Amino acid sequence: MTHAIELAAYIAGFAGSPLAPWGASPPWELPPQAPEIVRRLLAGLPVGDYAVDGEVAIHRSARVEPGAVLKGPLILGPGCFVAAGAYLRGGNWVDARCSIGPGVELKSSFVFEGTALAHFNFVGDSVIGAGVNMEAGSIVCNHRNERADKQVFVRGGEGGALQGTGCEKFGALVGDGVRIGANAVIAPGALLAPGRVVGRLALVDDELAQKVA
Repeated sequence: MTHAIELAAYIAGFAGSPLAPWGASPPWELPPQAPEIVRRLLAGLPVGDYAVDGEVAIHRSARVEPGAVLKGPLILGPGCFVAAGAYLRGGNWVDARCSIGPGVELKSSFVFEGTALAHFNFVGDSVIGAGVNMEAGSIVCNHRNERADKQVFVRGGEGGALQGTGCEKFGALVGDGVRIGANAVIAPGALLAPGRVVGRLALVDDELAQKVA
């Protein structure tokens, strides 16, 4: 399928990141591969810079509070902070200086530099750009519970038409500098352009603008 959605158009640092080999992939193809991708990256980490326990690698400058649950495969980059009560699972790559607050669940996702998931957020099967801020209680859904056909659709490419991803779980591609307000809901398949501001209590659901064929 010609997806016409470029990861580098949403995340400026993608091409220079460890994820560059996957830069030509549609964004929805990365989360299902998250465990395998993170395992490949684990094998190439600088010796001595990370404390590695099994499939969990934590940069020695990162800070993890007692009570956080970190399940591998996982890479937690330099200067990151993970609060008590956070839950990371399903294969995650977290870039430098990211903040994962209390009560946050992060599943099978890639998070770029300087992004903050404030507290009580859920982010599933997503690619999150640099400098993104999610206020308390905002979530990125990853599954279409409301209909029999569980395939996630995205709206992108020429004409902004809906296109199938072939995936039953995909959250969002969130561009650099996006701001998501408290208790906002991002429905599966969202593509948030860099710098977009989502208001508090808002719903972003790209399928609502046009009926799925």
